[in-house]
Parts: sequence; structure tokens; C-alpha cells
Amino acid sequence: MKRRVNVIGVGMTKFAKPGASDDYHVMAAEAGKKALADAGINYNEVEQAFCGYVYGDSTCGQRAVYELGLTGIPVVNVNNNCSTGSSALFLARQAIEGGLAECVIAVGFEKMERGALGSKFNDRENPMGQHAQLMITEQGFTQAPPAAQMFGGAGREYRWQHGTKRETFGKIAEKARKHAANNPYALFNQVLSLEEIMASEEVFDPLTRFQCCPPTCGAGAAILCSDEFAKKHGISNPVYIAAQAMTTDFASSFEEKSMIKMVGYDMTKAAAKKVYEEAGIGAEDVDVVELHDCFTANELLTYEGLGLCPEGGAEKFIWDADNTYGGKVVTNPSGGLLSKGHPLGATGLAQCTELVWQLRGQAEKRQVENARVALQHNLGLGGACVITMYRRD
Repeated sequence: MKRRVNVIGVGMTKFAKPGASDDYHVMAAEAGKKALADAGINYNEVEQAFCGYVYGDSTCGQRAVYELGLTGIPVVNVNNNCSTGSSALFLARQAIEGGLAECVIAVGFEKMERGALGSKFNDRENPMGQHAQLMITEQGFTQAPPAAQMFGGAGREYRWQHGTKRETFGKIAEKARKHAANNPYALFNQVLSLEEIMASEEVFDPLTRFQCCPPTCGAGAAILCSDEFAKKHGISNPVYIAAQAMTTDFASSFEEKSMIKMVGYDMTKAAAKKVYEEAGIGAEDVDVVELHDCFTANELLTYEGLGLCPEGGAEKFIWDADNTYGGKVVTNPSGGLLSKGHPLGATGLAQCTELVWQLRGQAEKRQVENARVALQHNLGLGGACVITMYRRD
């Protein structure tokens, strides 16, 4: 029988520009120590560790958690592209749910380089080879960063299908910056007007520079445990994971010759369906969402993939301000990747941290009133999508 999984401790670092951060093990230790302190437990009570990062040597996870203690526990290193942090969380949740452990830690961290993402291995097949081939066939290849071409191409395909205004994508970035003004952990706290966002240089239509997340460095961590462990430590009414699902690419990602499908729309839709079915509640019951806004185009597509609005309804959803405070559901109160930045291994656990704070009522100026149900969406091309629903009753 599956056991309930509680999130009793969270922590993260302030994200920083490449070259301006501590080393990866220092950042990971900061996030981990914050999560342990938040949970009110010692590291020697943790039975397993799942450590997510993309750019690093093979046992960076060990080096990171060794800063917390040398207790001989299993340490698993996780790399799942941009969904790495949530993949570590997924494995940690399975360990508790399946009765393999009573208390585990998930840590995600990344020390990134400046500039667009790129492969470190040029002497073998690129794992994004199928994605790149579809993109080249459907829209060609330019000098723009490949990820911007992929997600921008998906946004352009959506525009052609629905007649969506370019400014609609810019509105998402405007909202992100407004939310981030209240987040001390975000890289960018400056509010930007829609005019400023649209006037920034074009990266790949319909994306301008302020509609693309920057590479950043940082770390996040979460402590997960069973009901029995929480009770033993006097922790009452914790945030818990009501449902979680991971999906990878379907045949439609490549066979339907669609940029929207290629960048993970069907992965998102299928994972969301599983989560809603497992939790027994739907999108209409969600109060707050942290979703993967690596580009504004992906946030727009994700509204529909998560069922926050009907297919083809994203433009109205955005202009009606149903994606922010006072609307139907607050999306990315943290400012999202567009404002926090995107340290690949840390993103999923930073999203987790924000949502736990929201459900506890600890999000300060960002607090979503009476938040009880939270949804997290973390997407990586290559590909994997992890969706997690949190509740606090």
C-alpha cells in the first residue's frame, strides 16, 4: 500500500549570475542546511539522498551532501536535463511512498556558464538529435540559441493556429517581473513594462530577450518523510504530495511534425491527467502554480497543457489577468524562471520550496491568499516532464 509523503523541510539559495556564485558544493550545502533546519532534524536521521545536477562530474552529489555529513547513506546522482531537480524529488518521493525509507533528502544544484546551453560531447550522438532534426525539417536552423528556436518555433506555430498577438507573450514576462519584485531569491527584481519587454532585441520570433530565462547558479533542497516520521518529530499538518507523475516523449513528439508537440506539450498534458486522477481533484481546484517558463512561449502552452484554460484560450486567459493575483490561479508567484533564472538542477527544488512556503502561508509579499492546493510543472527536453501536486489540509 502506498504511503503518504510529506515535505517537512525546504530551502534554497538566492540565484546568481554565472561567475558570481559560490561553488556547487557550497550552494548545495546552504540549501540542504536550510531544509534540515526548516524540518527541525539532524542529517544523521536522513536515510537516502537524491542529488540532481546537469553540468558536473559523476559524483558531484556525494561531494555536495558530504558537506552535510558523512553518514554512509546511499547517494544517487540524477541528470534529466531541465527537469533534473524534480526528477530527484520524484525518486525521493518513491522511496518514502514505497516504504524503503522514512526520511530522505532531495538536493538540486547547478554552477552554470555564461551564454546559451550547449552539449559538452561532440564525438557522439546528441540526445536532442531527433528534436533538432524535426526542427530543421519544419523551420530550418538559424544562429539563434537552439532552445530559443525550439520554444520560439512552438510559440510561432501557436500564433499561426490561433492568431495570437506577439504582445500576448510579452504580457507573461511583464507578469513575471511584477511577481519577482517581491521575491528576494530572484535574480531580477526590477519591474519591466510591456513596452520595454517588446522593445528588447528579438532572439527568435516571437521571443524577445526579456522573454527568455537566463542561465544562473543556485541550489534547492527538500526533506521528505513518512507520516510516522513526522508524528515522531512532533510535526503536525505538514504539506504533503497529493500526487506526482513523470512522463517522457510520446510518438506524437516527433511523428506529428509539430513544434508544439516536440517541446513537450503531450508530456505535460499526460502527466497532468495522471496527477489530477490520482489526487481526485482537477485544475479548477488549484490555487497556485509554479510552472516551467524557460520562455514565455512555454508558459503560454503550459496553461493549456495543465488545463488551466481551454485549448486555444491562453490569450484570453492572459489578457483577463486570470494568471495572477485576483484571477483564477496565481502562476509563478516567485517570478518563475524568467525572473529567478534557471540553474538546471536546482529549478525543480526551488519550485518545490516556493510552493511549500505558499501552502504554509510563509511567502510574505508573494502570498497567495488561502492557498491549499499547489501544482508544480518542470519540463526538460530530451525529454521528461514532472508534475507534482501539493496539499495542506
